[in-house]
This record gives sequence, C-alpha cells and structure tokens, in this order.
Amino acid sequence: MPQKKAAPSREQAPSGKGVPLRSDAQRNRERILEVALAEFTRSADAPLSAIAKKAGVGQGTFYRHFPNREALVLEVYRYEVQQVADTAAQLLATRAPDRALREWMDRLAQYAMAKAGLAEAMRKATARGTLAGLGHGPVTAAVTLLLNANDEAGTIRPGVTPDDFVLAIAGLWQIDPHGDWQSRAGRLLDLVMDGLRAGAPGRPQAR
Repeated sequence: MPQKKAAPSREQAPSGKGVPLRSDAQRNRERILEVALAEFTRSADAPLSAIAKKAGVGQGTFYRHFPNREALVLEVYRYEVQQVADTAAQLLATRAPDRALREWMDRLAQYAMAKAGLAEAMRKATARGTLAGLGHGPVTAAVTLLLNANDEAGTIRPGVTPDDFVLAIAGLWQIDPHGDWQSRAGRLLDLVMDGLRAGAPGRPQAR
C-alpha cells in the first residue's frame, strides 16, 4: 500500500502570491522584521543567523520568508513604512484630527530616524540606488487622509497639500539620528503644526 503523504506543516503551507499567510507564519514574519529593524539599525552587517535566533525561528523558517539579505532589508523598509502609514487611520479613530496629525508626525520622526540607521544596510544589500520610492505611496496616502480630516474639521488652514506638508517637515531628514533627535524633532514639528493651525477656520484642539 503506498504511503500516505504527510500534510504540510502550518509554516510550510504554500501561501501563494496574494494569499494571506497562516497566522503563525505571519507572526514569525513580523517578529523577524521587528528584530531585523533593530539589528540593522545598530549594525549594517548584522548576521542573518543572529537575527533568526533573536526572532526565535529556525534557519529553514527564516529563509522561507527571506531568501537573502537584500530581500530582508527591502522588506524591513517596506514594513516600517506601512506601519507608519497604518497609524494615521488608527489615530484618527481615537483622537481629534489635529491631535491625530501631530501624533502621527511624531511617529514619522521615529521612522525617519530608523530609516537613517538603515541607510548603510540598504547601500550594502542592494545596488538599486535610492529606495525612497518604496515608501512614497503609503506615506502620501496617510498624509492625504490626515490633511483631509483636518480640512473638514477646520483645524488647519485651508488648501494645504501633501506636497506642502512634505516640504514643511523636510528638516526631519537633516537631524542627526545619533544625537538628541527627539527634542529637535519635537520642536520642529511643533513649529510646523503651529503653522498649519494658523488661519484655521475652526477652533483647533489643544495640544
């Protein structure tokens, strides 16, 4: 009698393009990305084996998700961008529009510092040049969502565009991530927020 083939494990079950990963596989993937972000921020040469160990996954599981260093570095970048973008809707669900916008700006600053820390790892892992385009879509969508909500609430001056906003906060990328970036970023973003509130037709919420 022919032997019955063993069913694939939950981790091995093929997900296919566009098919969501099983819950345990998704948790493994997210844990790898979280650990990789921290490790690459500290050292561009962080060994993949060390990342797998700290994430609590085996080598086989690790390489099923990320077959090489470039794949991991690019996905860390995409993952962090998407986390920042998703925060916009979460904040709007629980806070007044201008509070949501200001808190999201803090989250963007954290991302900017992590991105700066990842720069060397990106340069070493890929020859594709600038990777800024990977985050343009999600971040622009988040900015548009927040600005529209504030425009409708009358909590910022009318007519502010996503391009206006990006130009206003461009100084974030000039801050040294190894220095006292929290206080410098906070001051810059407070100034930007004060400028956005100036001329608002409605009554802005307190900071």
